[in-house]
Amino acid sequence: MIQIETLDLNFQEEKHSIGAFIIKTSEGPILVESGPMSTFDTLVNEIKRVGYQLTDIKHVFLTHIHFDHAGAAWKFAEHGAKIYVHPIGLPHLNSPEKLWSSAKQIYQDKMEVLWGDMQPISLDLLITAQDQDVFTFGDTTVKVHYTPGHAVHHNAYQVNDVVFTGDVAGVQIDKGPVVPPCPPPDINIELWKESIQKLKNLQPKKLYLTHFDVKDNPLQILTDLENVLTQWANFIKPYYDQKATTEEIVPHFMQFTTENFRAAGLSEADILTYEFANPSWMSVNGLLRYWKLKEQGRI
Repeated sequence: MIQIETLDLNFQEEKHSIGAFIIKTSEGPILVESGPMSTFDTLVNEIKRVGYQLTDIKHVFLTHIHFDHAGAAWKFAEHGAKIYVHPIGLPHLNSPEKLWSSAKQIYQDKMEVLWGDMQPISLDLLITAQDQDVFTFGDTTVKVHYTPGHAVHHNAYQVNDVVFTGDVAGVQIDKGPVVPPCPPPDINIELWKESIQKLKNLQPKKLYLTHFDVKDNPLQILTDLENVLTQWANFIKPYYDQKATTEEIVPHFMQFTTENFRAAGLSEADILTYEFANPSWMSVNGLLRYWKLKEQGRI
């Protein structure tokens, strides 16, 4: 039986917001997701908690290159680990300057506090992980499934009958609602729904969500996500048509999502955890861009 450990990175001192995972194999541990550099010390302590040292990690699988998933990958490469990533994302890990400067425009002086720093990873340690690729580590096989929609460089990884989904299966904190993280620039609702169906077709028994932890009701998660993705996109569309700004929309969007969270029985603390894991203003930005690209015929 596959042995998996969830590592809580305690992002911004908020539990159950960002996770990483250790897969125990006969050839040593595999790490799925690195989290941001700002939580690296926590990650190392979590790795020790489950019985390993930093230098035991020789293989790191990244679902995509957003900072909350991949920001600390370079520290593992610094110790010789191989980093597996979709080919579209690979060059940005080798030369992260463009990725960093683009995010800096959004986060400005909060960049380092939120994400730490990011250094280049040597090409000889970056391994291309393309759709249907299979990697074997002793008694464990990792199969790659390309799952764009949240990001054009997004992979999910299947081990036996479980799938590590990154962001393509959404965010669900504890037993709360499942919601889609929609940051710019790559949100594509149509592709995302195709990826959701792709995961459904795998008929997994469990999903491991980076935000957050293991879920044993995959088909319900994926169906709910598809429905909420449609709801969110449709909520933003009239504001896009009115040419409203992100700043104008965010309070209305937060009221809309907060009412849904409260109706599901979430406390204010629970709602705050969702906001850390999936900031409202990012989703508003991403969905506005989606409608703009759709209007231009680019998706």
